[in-house]
Amino acid sequence: MKVYFVSDGTAITAEVFGQAMLSFFDVAVKQESVPFLSTLDQAHGFCRQLQQEADRGEKTLVFFTISDPKIRAVIESCDSHCYNLFGELLSPIEKALGVPAQPNAQKAHGIKAGVYDCRIDAINYALANDDGASVKNYDEAEIILLGVSRSGKTPTSLYLAMQYGIKAANYPLTEDDFDNVGLPKVLKPHKHKLFGLTINPDRLHEIRTGRMAASKYASSRQCRYELDEVEAIYRQARVPFLNTTFLSVEEISTRIMAEMHLSRNRG
Repeated sequence: MKVYFVSDGTAITAEVFGQAMLSFFDVAVKQESVPFLSTLDQAHGFCRQLQQEADRGEKTLVFFTISDPKIRAVIESCDSHCYNLFGELLSPIEKALGVPAQPNAQKAHGIKAGVYDCRIDAINYALANDDGASVKNYDEAEIILLGVSRSGKTPTSLYLAMQYGIKAANYPLTEDDFDNVGLPKVLKPHKHKLFGLTINPDRLHEIRTGRMAASKYASSRQCRYELDEVEAIYRQARVPFLNTTFLSVEEISTRIMAEMHLSRNRG
């Protein structure tokens, strides 16, 4: 089974919604995005491709977000199972807002300049304040993630920046920090911004082994020791924390946003 995510924009919306629908089904599929399909010629060409696949006996699904009703009609006429993800939503929203929907792909799928600038600033901040590289700009941080090495701090910081425009720093807790009672001195003024990440020892051992096999750093004993110490710090300092072992970066970020009462920055 082949699945297409089709859009007159980036196809990100179609892909996210389509994959959410597919997650309910335990089937193997080959996925392909078809972005910027914005002309009738492109639509007819895509339909010819689907017809050729149907003639070979291949089954296809198409999840699409198309603003132009003429192009939508072409896609819906294709020899495939096509699902308009805007579907019946537009009509009731038009009634609720009292304004007709406009077939403008850039307006439907684009990012406003202020939002874009906000995300770029947040990404630059996350990169500059990754892994404790700089602590002088923590006043600007909206959240500071804590955790041992390889517990998911960096990808989560970047995801928060890219998707939500959140300025997220992250600070690694190491053996030097375990020798002292409570939080490292540099973190104490920012306690209300702190959020801890932890992970199961076996999973941390697996991750570290892939990075630095047969080292003390990757040993099961070291992993258990560091995690015990860091979770003790979280509890002693009353820092909220989350076990990331079985969570995607999307789930981690969403839970952090909710727990820390953060809101998406819109510029």
